[in-house]
Amino acid sequence: MRSKKSLFPKAEQSSLDWYPPGLVAGVDEAGRGPLAGPVVTAAVILDELHPIAGLADSKVLTAARREKLFDEIRAKALCFCIAEASVQEIDEINILQATMLAMRRAVSGLRLRPVRVLVDGNRLPQLDVPAEAIVKGDALVQAISAASILAKVTRDRWCEQLHQRHPQYGFDAHKGYGTAAHLLALREHGACPEHRRSFAPVAQACLVRH
Repeated sequence: MRSKKSLFPKAEQSSLDWYPPGLVAGVDEAGRGPLAGPVVTAAVILDELHPIAGLADSKVLTAARREKLFDEIRAKALCFCIAEASVQEIDEINILQATMLAMRRAVSGLRLRPVRVLVDGNRLPQLDVPAEAIVKGDALVQAISAASILAKVTRDRWCEQLHQRHPQYGFDAHKGYGTAAHLLALREHGACPEHRRSFAPVAQACLVRH
């Protein structure tokens, strides 16, 4: 007599998503919205044996906490890669395509090859590994949270350096976003080489200056 187990197989299992075991990379970006500078991305593969406490969306963390986690992620992750797309690339192919390009660079730069890539948001770059877009992934997936922190700290440090070269714009405060102070500085001083001329506020400021 056949057992009940063979008569009634668990058919519902066939509908469950299945992923091969292996390394999973989280990917996120910083700097899509600002009027200046590169868009920075990061890809991170965390080490389950060395968990990192306090990972969260970089935007909800203090600058001091991000800096501490930045160092801890770099020390404990199995591997990571920080990449960018330049202002010139942003102006040539648009910010969305430049972001996807920078994400591809980050994933391809990983020392270890992941079996799956989880990307924050609702758009996916073209990759040669399976990938999934996760809305609000920077708050839901630790590897994406880690990537968001690496990208955010890297770009904020770039803005601090840019402030040293062009203090009249206040990049240390607004990090390139279109604040009232930044827009006023654009009207008064025009655009610097690191401004994205394909962005409307910068283009308008350049027109006014001419």
